[in-house]
Amino acid sequence: MSREPEADATGRTLTEAQFKKRSRRSLLTGLAGIAATGFGLRWIDNRPLDARAPDVLRAGHETNEAIWRRLFRDGSRAPEFAFSESSMMRVNGRHGLDDEIDVDTWEMSIVGVDGELLGTHTLADLRDLPQQELIVEHKCVEGWSHVVAWGGVSMADFMTRFYPDQVEAHGFVDITTPDSEYRVGLEMDAIMHAQTLLALDLQREPLDAEHGAPVRLATPLKYGIKQIKRIGTIAFSDVQPEGDYWGSRGYDWYAAL
Repeated sequence: MSREPEADATGRTLTEAQFKKRSRRSLLTGLAGIAATGFGLRWIDNRPLDARAPDVLRAGHETNEAIWRRLFRDGSRAPEFAFSESSMMRVNGRHGLDDEIDVDTWEMSIVGVDGELLGTHTLADLRDLPQQELIVEHKCVEGWSHVVAWGGVSMADFMTRFYPDQVEAHGFVDITTPDSEYRVGLEMDAIMHAQTLLALDLQREPLDAEHGAPVRLATPLKYGIKQIKRIGTIAFSDVQPEGDYWGSRGYDWYAAL
């Protein structure tokens, strides 16, 4: 039984010989692509490590950071949504949440660059401050995203009210969970952005333990790896903090969106 003539992209009929020739060419091109990919992955895997990532990937992270830092504008805002478009977000990651916590006795400590205690704040203190709602898209480095409603205290309002001199004097903060297991560093531009919250509520209900009660960071400027749950300490810093949980494991420190 003879093969029906095939047609190319222009609609021109191909002979069986021409079709076989093109098929062989496509197969060889595909095999060459697979081989090149394998070679590239092996080459990357054999590169020297820089902060637990191959140096070429680390260079890519740093280039990405440099571009996003130049593009950052204080007045720019991520898209916001109606509450009806939001829903409860899945739990993803429990680093720093293993210990039991009593929200009635919890305190958030604010620490200066020399380790001195500048102040402490309870959940009741934060509830007494002006509250706002932020309905934005939460994005994960794993590739998924979710529209979610956060409620809480503007980080800029909090810092301006209690620690304006520290904000003016220092360029970074280092935030840790009470057990010090999870840690993130953030530049002051992100901390003082209008869409960065000390979040107390999720979907108009108080945060539960798995989502970071009693207070977590929420911002559409950063991937979820930066939005630390169960904040214990916020420390001011003059330099980019080291020891960022995922940054020290090969991820992009800046993690901007």
